[in-house]
Amino acid sequence: MSSKPGGGDNQVSKKCKGSILLVDDDGDVREVVRDTLSFSGFTVDTAQDGVEAMEKARQTRFDLILSDLMMPRMDGVELLKQVKHLQHDTNVIIMTGYGSIETAVEAMKHGAEDFITKPANSGELLMRISRAMKVKALREENVLLRQEVKRKSSFCNIIGKSEKMQAIFKLIEKVSPSKSTVTIYGSSGTGKELVAKAIHFNSPRRNKPFLAFNCSAIPDTLIESELFGHVKGSFTGAYHNKIGLFEEANGGTFFVDEIGSTSMALQAKLLRVLQEKEIRRVGSNDTIKIDIRLITATNEDLEQRVKTGEFREDLFYRLHVIPIFLPDLKDRGEDVHLLAEHFLKSFAGEEGRNIKGFSREAMRLLTEYDWPGNVRELENAIERAVVISQGDLITKEDLPSKLFNGRQHLVKRAFDDLITLEELKNQYTQMVLEKTEGNKKMAAEILGINPRTLYRKKKQGNLTHPGDVI
Repeated sequence: MSSKPGGGDNQVSKKCKGSILLVDDDGDVREVVRDTLSFSGFTVDTAQDGVEAMEKARQTRFDLILSDLMMPRMDGVELLKQVKHLQHDTNVIIMTGYGSIETAVEAMKHGAEDFITKPANSGELLMRISRAMKVKALREENVLLRQEVKRKSSFCNIIGKSEKMQAIFKLIEKVSPSKSTVTIYGSSGTGKELVAKAIHFNSPRRNKPFLAFNCSAIPDTLIESELFGHVKGSFTGAYHNKIGLFEEANGGTFFVDEIGSTSMALQAKLLRVLQEKEIRRVGSNDTIKIDIRLITATNEDLEQRVKTGEFREDLFYRLHVIPIFLPDLKDRGEDVHLLAEHFLKSFAGEEGRNIKGFSREAMRLLTEYDWPGNVRELENAIERAVVISQGDLITKEDLPSKLFNGRQHLVKRAFDDLITLEELKNQYTQMVLEKTEGNKKMAAEILGINPRTLYRKKKQGNLTHPGDVI
């Protein structure tokens, strides 16, 4: 080192820039380098060889290790290997003489951040160390950002970064600690049961049972027995006492799907459960107290069914304390890419396939399709693609033909009827207007044209849509 700074009292006012372990078998070098680094604001510990350095590294986590290359007992390269095995994110800079540069380059291959040739002046040493510290800080920041993105993009196995899904994640966090009933509205395949589980596992009942029951999957004659249980001899085939699902879920959460399909008689009994917090097994006069949180789900408009007399109004208001409305996948299009990547990783792992991703055309088809079956349909499509794919990318040919047949139909019809290109453009523009329900701004964005151009076409009488909106 070319110079040794003085004025040791100034070190107290220096802001700590990070912790460094200095490793060198030359005591004079250790003293000069330690003073230089300490004066510049670093916290410095020292070791005389690799063995001592590893002992300290096991006890303390350092931001950077500055090590000589040639040392007795354990040289710098071996120290580097052991440090990276112990703390892979710790930066290591190797100091070496001119005659050992090839070895220093080899150290870079094993993960050294940099190497410095001796003798180095203070300015170069501090510049190299500061640069290594900045690189480490950027890496840590990137890790945190990735973790934050992952956290914001998923919630208890529910994937979504769209604004609508983020709002649902926040709502789940708010309602989970309460005891209030929740009704989840959403089309088939939107993930209603996943939301119910997320509420349960973020609630004080997380260590108690979570049971799910689909009302439409069981005949009406058996639903009551499944829910409430029965006593021996209460009906033909009741050869023994049976505990119902309400009892099994006691203390936890009971999720009832397709609540809108229940009969009026069963609705009356569900209302009694919510009001009295007790059940009665089929064929028994004894009541059993239960403590459950009821979460229901439906793909129907319960309020409309109340108006038509198909659903009890008093039960509706008992269930509708906290409604959660899940959007269709077509209304959260920005999540399709995220979900597709998630399902690909999952199914590729299960099948032992090394599939890296999707071709550009395949991803375009995935994001442009409406997905009437919602997330479940997308999941099935990706599983199919993983099974039949022959390469390391999912291609158009691996996807269900319905994803691209609709677009081919328009072109095929134009060819069969031998219409002009201008007529084909008008037909496609008309189709986009219909899909966007006359929203000219949205249609223009999809078509890639100026809204004024679209307005001019409509004014000329080439295009029409009765429900036009701006």
